[in-house]
Amino acid sequence: MGWKPRQSDRMYRFVVYAGKAVFAALRLPVKVTGTENLPASDPLNGRSRRAVPGHGAVVAITHFGYLDFAFAELVLWNHARIQARYMISKRAADNRFVSPFIFGLGHVVTDRSAGAAAYDDALAKLRAGEYVAILPEAGVSRSYTVRTLKTGAVRLAAEAGVPVIPISVWGAHRLLTRGHGFSIKRAWKAPIRLHINPAIHHSPGLDVTEETEKLRRELQDGIEVCIADFPVTPEPGAWWMPAHFGGGAMTDAERDAADVADRNAGRYSRG
Repeated sequence: MGWKPRQSDRMYRFVVYAGKAVFAALRLPVKVTGTENLPASDPLNGRSRRAVPGHGAVVAITHFGYLDFAFAELVLWNHARIQARYMISKRAADNRFVSPFIFGLGHVVTDRSAGAAAYDDALAKLRAGEYVAILPEAGVSRSYTVRTLKTGAVRLAAEAGVPVIPISVWGAHRLLTRGHGFSIKRAWKAPIRLHINPAIHHSPGLDVTEETEKLRRELQDGIEVCIADFPVTPEPGAWWMPAHFGGGAMTDAERDAADVADRNAGRYSRG
């Protein structure tokens, strides 16, 4: 893409409110717990939270469906008018219909062939006090359990001196996920559940692998919290429930094997 629109708070507000209107039209009940683990509410002029150096964070979000990020942003916006800048693949940014929004919303475009540039961009935003949102599973987990994470979220947070806020999203995959397209009938009044665990702070000289596994456990713990009081009782073998809960989703081993097969066939890559 040649021309790129400037980052715009007005565009961000437009997209957020358009999303809220769609969710309201579908009458989606959204329940959130753990909001006390988010930064103190400070909407300032009622429009957006301005970036303040030293006050940003990495937001790590589970990735079971294609709308998880939207519900996480809804929570951040409603709580403190936070405009998170998402790490988004170059493949998505190259779409001529989506691209203007990606750049206008100030998101970070990641390109596997030039990953350092995206990392530096995200780091600069964090140091300026922005919130950078990452889906560290780097692709939809078809087991609906949190799989091994990429280390970028932890590395960025440690280098920028900011915390990682883990947000677990459950139920959004029932609306739209890999292998299951959108259905108004299924989406109508479909409950969405989110849980936010305490922010994770990293010390200098951290073990990145160990801390990334800790983040994975926190995200999975949040999923377990969400499932525990989810208001829909699944039928035995329901496709949207994890195998260890008696659901019909892939086991972790089946998911990993399927991901390898897809990658070898050139159909899918975690990036």
